[in-house]
Amino acid sequence: MTATLAILEPGLQTTIQDLGRPGFQHLGVAVGGALDPLSFRAANILVGNAPDVGALEVAYIGPKIRVEADSARFACVGAHVSVEVFPDETARTGTAVGTLRSFTARRGDILRIGVLQDSAVVYVAVEGGFALQPVFGSVSTYIRGGMGGWHGRALVAGDQLPLHRQAASERGEYELSDLDLSLPPRFRVIVGPQSDYFSEAGLRQLFSAQYTVRPDSNRMGMRLSGPKLEHAQGFNIISDAIAPGSIQVPGDGQPIILMADRQTTGGYPKIATVISADIPALGRVRLGSSIAFEEVTLEEASRLRRLFLEEIDSIPRRLTPYTPGDMTSRLFGANLISGVVDASLSA
Repeated sequence: MTATLAILEPGLQTTIQDLGRPGFQHLGVAVGGALDPLSFRAANILVGNAPDVGALEVAYIGPKIRVEADSARFACVGAHVSVEVFPDETARTGTAVGTLRSFTARRGDILRIGVLQDSAVVYVAVEGGFALQPVFGSVSTYIRGGMGGWHGRALVAGDQLPLHRQAASERGEYELSDLDLSLPPRFRVIVGPQSDYFSEAGLRQLFSAQYTVRPDSNRMGMRLSGPKLEHAQGFNIISDAIAPGSIQVPGDGQPIILMADRQTTGGYPKIATVISADIPALGRVRLGSSIAFEEVTLEEASRLRRLFLEEIDSIPRRLTPYTPGDMTSRLFGANLISGVVDASLSA
């Protein structure tokens, strides 16, 4: 019997992603991959996978999934969100399992993920990953190209996702309590590569203004609304390669940050590029949020990247065993009281 996850409700947009398919942009193939590679890696590490194993990327509203395997180990990392396991579809109450920890569900259990609270995405990793055929070396879903993942599209009700494992391994559960998923007060950028296509006023505007993430943003580009960025010598260039985090500015002067599913080349000038250390946080930004930018040097961007890679490398060492129901030590270890009131005192 093939082990699967049955999709009962798909959520708003749930896709299978990994770390993408780099190395094929010269063929016109987008890199794709997880919007937030930090949360993605952490979810995989919690269940015992290699960091690049395909997982579910859930956007805004989560799915409802039935386990059709002897057992399956999961971990959810990213947004704060309600994660519950129900014994069957008729059950009214379930067991809350939360995020940043691994947990095991049994055959017939229903995994329900609610509405994401503070981030655009959450990742659901399953031990062993999905038994899917890679396309250009990746199982990432590229919807615009109709490739990868599950039939090249977002999941729909009735999908049966094949698993590599029939049962979870015999090991304990783990948690990761110190993963920083906060957003920076300003996203750090390196100016260029076509900053000379903008006026001095346009460059100053980029670093002094607040921009709002527009509702027509997607995995390809984060469209921003705010003060117009003034061009100095037109808004068309000979198309050249697109890097992750490039901020291109078309004729309307409204910036677009190019994301995981970005096109391989583009013909609008790029005023700046978000540094690689801030790309995961960028993927967590929700529609309607306000964001701002600050300039850093190439040397500072390199230093921040080294720190980011060190953080990723340290995740396996920061896992701690999780014991369900052991709340006493957690309560004693938390600062729950900021003051004392003597009830014997009169008002």
